[in-house]
Amino acid sequence: MNDSTMHIVFSGGGTGGHLFPGLAIADELRRASPEVQITFAGGGGAFERDHVSRSGYDYVRLASRPLPRGPWQAVRFFKDHLAGCRTAKRYLRQQHVSAVVGLGGYTSVPMARAAIARGIPLILIEQNAYPGRANAWLARSASLVCTAFASTRPHLRTRCPVRVTGTPTRQASLIVPRVVSRPRQLLVLGGSQGARALNQYVPKALYRLRGRLSGWRIIHQSGPREFEATRELYRKLACPAQVVPFIDDLPELLARTDVAVSRAGGGTIAELATAGVPALLLPYPHAADDHQRKNADALAATDAAVVVDAREVRGRLDYRVADELAALLDVPGRMATMATAMRRHARPDAAWNVANMVSDLCRAPLLAHAN
Repeated sequence: MNDSTMHIVFSGGGTGGHLFPGLAIADELRRASPEVQITFAGGGGAFERDHVSRSGYDYVRLASRPLPRGPWQAVRFFKDHLAGCRTAKRYLRQQHVSAVVGLGGYTSVPMARAAIARGIPLILIEQNAYPGRANAWLARSASLVCTAFASTRPHLRTRCPVRVTGTPTRQASLIVPRVVSRPRQLLVLGGSQGARALNQYVPKALYRLRGRLSGWRIIHQSGPREFEATRELYRKLACPAQVVPFIDDLPELLARTDVAVSRAGGGTIAELATAGVPALLLPYPHAADDHQRKNADALAATDAAVVVDAREVRGRLDYRVADELAALLDVPGRMATMATAMRRHARPDAAWNVANMVSDLCRAPLLAHAN
């Protein structure tokens, strides 16, 4: 099979944590083999359509819906799921697809199931220490599973190879040199959609630390829905901060960041590790199978991060966040030690290694690393 006939479909990507690893792999495939055909298939959300379009890839919308929580939701779930599977099967019949890469999440399921039915190689990308429900189910029929953590393997019921590759990150994060920033910089990351708890409590915590953070630059990614409310909260607190709905140039920004306050999604953790940014992690308490807490604990075990679980906090969350941040700021050398530990979790060649594995399954190995 030559480059001109290789067609890779990336399935899923409703959030940045699922989508960006797929884009990173796709970029490596395209850099090495410009003629490869790449298509993303997802639920049709504006976020993923916009980023896929800006990256120059084709996009196919498939109906999908998260697992139902009641009988009325169940009806809509099965209706959309069956419609998505029919569209995916029709697409695969009409196209010469070499492999499907499942990015996790419910939007990845229709195309992944269609690939299994047609005997097309299915590669799964799992960014979290504990596998998501979609990947855990699909792994039984997958051709290959690529994970970020070695601890993921025991939780997968599969006979296919499981490779610990790390989470693929965007190429830009590998080429931006570390910068000693003046003023010093603190970054708040709530994921691509933002995090309500971080938007409500982190500004108050930073206000309590206004003396220690005097002269620091504070940048807060709020997500689009709570952008105005978060900006207004900083204004009321008279706490200078730059609030943005989304950060397009995250690798460059991380290169100038001294410490981050963040959720603990797999993609975000990979970006922090690649840049060597120590973090105070507040895992999302309602994540499926508590996977964000497991991600955070894996970093805390090596002193790369400090974990604050809102479910375990007695009293006000902003007080606890302020106390933990103060401990990082006040102990000489603590953040430097944590930064070194964070870099040990980095897998800068993850995207390239996964791209090679995908290509190998299509019997079209990439010959050289495209710099």
